[in-house]
Amino acid sequence: MKFFIIIYFYYHLFRRLFSVSFRPNVIFLVRKGILEERGIVRDMLKQFRKASRFGVIPVMLIPVALGALGAFVWDGVFNVWLFLITLAGAASAHLFSNMINDLWDYKSGTDIAAKETVDAVSTNSGFLTNQIWSIRKFAAITWGLFAVAAICGIVLAVFSGIWAFIFGALGGLIAYFYVAPPLKFGYRGKGYSEIAILLSFGVLPVMGAYYVQTSHLDFRALLLSLPIGLLTTLILFNHHFLHWQADRQAGKRTLVVVWGEQRALRFSRFLLLLAIISLIVNIIAGSLPVYGLIALPAMLPLVQVYGKLKPQNTSHAYLPLMGASMKSTKLCGLIMIICLFIQGLI
Repeated sequence: MKFFIIIYFYYHLFRRLFSVSFRPNVIFLVRKGILEERGIVRDMLKQFRKASRFGVIPVMLIPVALGALGAFVWDGVFNVWLFLITLAGAASAHLFSNMINDLWDYKSGTDIAAKETVDAVSTNSGFLTNQIWSIRKFAAITWGLFAVAAICGIVLAVFSGIWAFIFGALGGLIAYFYVAPPLKFGYRGKGYSEIAILLSFGVLPVMGAYYVQTSHLDFRALLLSLPIGLLTTLILFNHHFLHWQADRQAGKRTLVVVWGEQRALRFSRFLLLLAIISLIVNIIAGSLPVYGLIALPAMLPLVQVYGKLKPQNTSHAYLPLMGASMKSTKLCGLIMIICLFIQGLI
């Protein structure tokens, strides 16, 4: 008898819990929880994109794509899985570079000086200077990105050869010691930082991506790396104009600080000229098809901005130059990618 009473009790209890009147409340609570979780995840991703300066990631993905397409055009090989792993590793290494730069610049006082200098334009993420994230959290995510890049490098070395790991390791070392002691390329003002950027965003990713696909090296890959590498070097060089006076106060000896604004501006124009010449050399050498010349007009935005600058300018006057540098680099790289892809299909 008691058994049937218990069954009857639980029957009515569950019937009441899952009745029509209660069901919408359950659905509402479930949906609310899902939306809250989505909101938390969305906010975390938004913060990560800002902290890592994710928006500049194309300057690393473009040279990787160029190197892989070089293998497709010149050797007729293209492994999509190796390409995707290369992209993931290169992207992680680039974001690590951005964040380790912020970490060391914050510790050295450079970013704080840029924030406090009236005419300076701060180019860091602001997550440390504004105390949005703690140093511990920032460092943990930074080294997490390094771990992802290292794992990708090891996987590529297993499938393609040891040089895949060596290229990645060199890029990682340059990224770290760009601002970290004892080398601190970016603080010495002798051109080391510009050479480091040319290697990290030109030679190493293009040749590395080519090697991953083919397991050998080709001089054409080196030539192909120069236009995009020089344009990316120009981006990093031009961004020093935004806070060069704050850099000088903090003891960061960039070439803009060492040479002064006027001479540095002349060198900036010279870097653009080298990028133009290197593109033409690629076409003469056969690394790019003749219709690769259509990439030259992509550099016009930079020429236009240079024409508007004076020998001496405020830091904010260089913001259009930074915008033009990014635009020209991405557009030129994209056109080079399209030209190689078309050549590979013909």
